[in-house]
Amino acid sequence: MRFADLQLIEPLLRAVHDEGYVAPTPIQEMSIPHVLEGKDLLGCAQTGTGKTAAFALPILQRLHAQPVPNPRFVRVLVLAPTRELATQIGDSFRTYGRHLGFRHVVIYGGVGQHPQTQALHKGVDIVVATPGRLLDIMQQGYAKLNRVEVLVLDEADRMLDMGFIHDVRRIISAVPRKRQTLFYSATLPREIQSLAHDILSSPVRVEVAPAATTVEKVAQSVCFVDKGNKFTVLQQLLRDAAIQRALIFTRTKHGANKLARQLNNVQVRADAIHGNKAQTARERALADFGRGRIRVLVATDIAARGIDVEGITHVFNYDLPNDPDSYVHRIGRTARAGASGEAISFCSPEERGELSDIERLIRMKLPVKAGHEARQETARAGGHASGHAGGRAPSTRFARSGSARGHEHRERPAHPASQGHAAAHGHQGSHGHGTSHEHGTTQGHPGSHAAPHQQGAPRSHGGSHPHGSAPAHGQSRFAGKLRGRHPKRRR
Repeated sequence: MRFADLQLIEPLLRAVHDEGYVAPTPIQEMSIPHVLEGKDLLGCAQTGTGKTAAFALPILQRLHAQPVPNPRFVRVLVLAPTRELATQIGDSFRTYGRHLGFRHVVIYGGVGQHPQTQALHKGVDIVVATPGRLLDIMQQGYAKLNRVEVLVLDEADRMLDMGFIHDVRRIISAVPRKRQTLFYSATLPREIQSLAHDILSSPVRVEVAPAATTVEKVAQSVCFVDKGNKFTVLQQLLRDAAIQRALIFTRTKHGANKLARQLNNVQVRADAIHGNKAQTARERALADFGRGRIRVLVATDIAARGIDVEGITHVFNYDLPNDPDSYVHRIGRTARAGASGEAISFCSPEERGELSDIERLIRMKLPVKAGHEARQETARAGGHASGHAGGRAPSTRFARSGSARGHEHRERPAHPASQGHAAAHGHQGSHGHGTSHEHGTTQGHPGSHAAPHQQGAPRSHGGSHPHGSAPAHGQSRFAGKLRGRHPKRRR
């Protein structure tokens, strides 16, 4: 199938052609006709499948079918969990709509709000926003959503994980009930199912991969290593010239900074990205990583959400995530849109429980990285090799130890008490919803996408991955998520 077969209008086909895209991805092929018909949609798809184009293209076409109002008002609202993902979605609307003349603004926290409130005052057709900053602006009276025609929730499960779900519900209450709603989530925990049930009307369900699957073309492996030896093992692995562009995940902001410094000290060009970094520093690190100026980007889960850099050959889980769903999102940063990639996880004795949770979720046992098999028998001993159910023998060295956790504060949303003041004054750091920044508020502003990365399919800017797993031996699949979790706070 070609894009022309999807009944897209000529200006959109021209924009797609300008980007070098020829054939739609499966989620685009399945979604675009339903969105063009005005139907509500519940979408599940692996990351990197072209999800953003699957809703941006038909939304732009539906806007084009109506006269542009004068004055302009917000007709499309897209909510995203992070500033990076919001920015990428805004870039997609600018690129695909470059021949249509619509105006959009991207709203997220961490910088001054004046440019975005000015854009809203002048009139925009499309708003892409993170929930916290948008709610602040609404409460100040700058954003009016009472005439929104299309509402998009992208990566709803991540918004739940980051503590935004109540903000999302408050925003939705300000949007007309008569609207088209598009809902995208990689997983469907109970609270997300409840939200989808409340806001969708007879939705079409689109799913391009079975639940709880990881990206097929990612070669996954594990290295069993003591916490104090992780950096030595990482150094050894990075000597492989095949590791051209690596994304490394740590559990904490402090850990990300420390690892980046250690790598630079051994002449491995690296930078870190996390929630405490200024927006300009985050953008610079991403730009350097995308252009090959640095070989390694060290990131936390929250900061990395929405990273869409071509050519990431390897993902390292330097620290295993507490939430097994995050593992799938992490490794989805490589092997995007048909490319191949490799994901290597380090597992210390204290992290054996997290590894069990991950393997239960993805329904496979991670093979030991070649050349690191010596510790396999010790690490797999005591319940781990027997299906991960029931007891985890404390007698083995790699038995789970919860006491090792919590030495550093995990990255988490800022306390709500600091939110309103930060949003009103543009303070960095106290308001964690990304930053407010205007993109493409003038008509017809051309966008520039990176080169296509899947046989002509538009790239999704920061996708999701569907997964979910049946409980093992009566144990809830969310039990692993709840262990060691800090209380969610509004970011």
